[in-house]
Amino acid sequence: MDPRYIQLAQQLIRYSTSLKKGEKILLDLVDTPEPMALELIREVRARKAEPFVRLGTNKISRELMLGATDVQYQTTAKHLLTEMKDMDAYIAIRGSHNITENSDVPAAKMGLAMKHLRKVMDHRVKKTKWCVLRWPHPAMAQQAGMSTEAFEDFYFEVCLLNYKALLPAMKNLKKLMDATDEVHIQSQGTDLRFSIQDIPSIICGGNYNIPDGEVFTAPVKDSVEGVISYNAPTIYRGIAFDGIQLTFEKGKIVKAEASGGKTKELNKIFNSDAGARYVGEFALGFNPVIREPMRDILFDEKIAGSFHFTPGQAYEEADNGNRSTVHWDLVSIQRRDWGGGEIYFDGKLIRKDGIFLPKNLAKLNG
Repeated sequence: MDPRYIQLAQQLIRYSTSLKKGEKILLDLVDTPEPMALELIREVRARKAEPFVRLGTNKISRELMLGATDVQYQTTAKHLLTEMKDMDAYIAIRGSHNITENSDVPAAKMGLAMKHLRKVMDHRVKKTKWCVLRWPHPAMAQQAGMSTEAFEDFYFEVCLLNYKALLPAMKNLKKLMDATDEVHIQSQGTDLRFSIQDIPSIICGGNYNIPDGEVFTAPVKDSVEGVISYNAPTIYRGIAFDGIQLTFEKGKIVKAEASGGKTKELNKIFNSDAGARYVGEFALGFNPVIREPMRDILFDEKIAGSFHFTPGQAYEEADNGNRSTVHWDLVSIQRRDWGGGEIYFDGKLIRKDGIFLPKNLAKLNG
């Protein structure tokens, strides 16, 4: 048994979900090896809590979505929601042998499934202690441009980071964001302004997503003006995108382009519903171990020196009122080796070339 499995299980159960005696936890495991499942079950029982397990695979999910109907996913969502309402905590580990497994699922079928399953996710986010992470399959190593062994070492280093040590500086960033009205972001191909006034900012320090390392809020829905060019490659609904550029007027995406002939597919996603053309999240990422994108958003949105600006659904903890079946964390990296850039809060330069300038945020620079 790899001792890192034990360490990860302990961190997820003891720190991320802070599982207590008698609590019920659902372990939702997709393409995840049995030894990891066993360690999670053992750690749950060591806390005198109750483990429940759901196993799945991406191939089966794809096959179900290819023929998705309202009846099928209404019924599925009803049963999953009943199960979720019985739980105090939730951990999802999602492996993937092929990151583009869902690339041939029609957008309408994908949207139908997500519309119904959104109810389950909303309850999980609001009513349970939860944590979500990936599993390091060779497919992930390949998309990261690393050997399988090197990627596994990277994965466990990132996931087992001492997030607690970052909390004081994260609290300082939250305080600064909570006091800010106008944000101005500049970098190559980007000149963007928006307000975050009176919308709470939320610390992400290893409790919900692993890996972690961000503070997020949301723009006032109709305040976004300007253009943004995302330089990190991305994948959404099984489709890979590069070179996305969005133009905003009064908060709405009025023009959306992607390189490689993907503009049509891009606009299909933004036409999913009215909320998909508005932004539901703005976040600053600063995980010191994560330096390069790998088309996996749980990693990429935490890249040191990055920010993400997310079309679609807002989180209720930092709510600007936007609702959508879409929530697409698109990332831009502003470190000098990625072209640099500046972020201003109410006219004051807060981060330059990915480096926080205030002294009380220095620990977030890695």
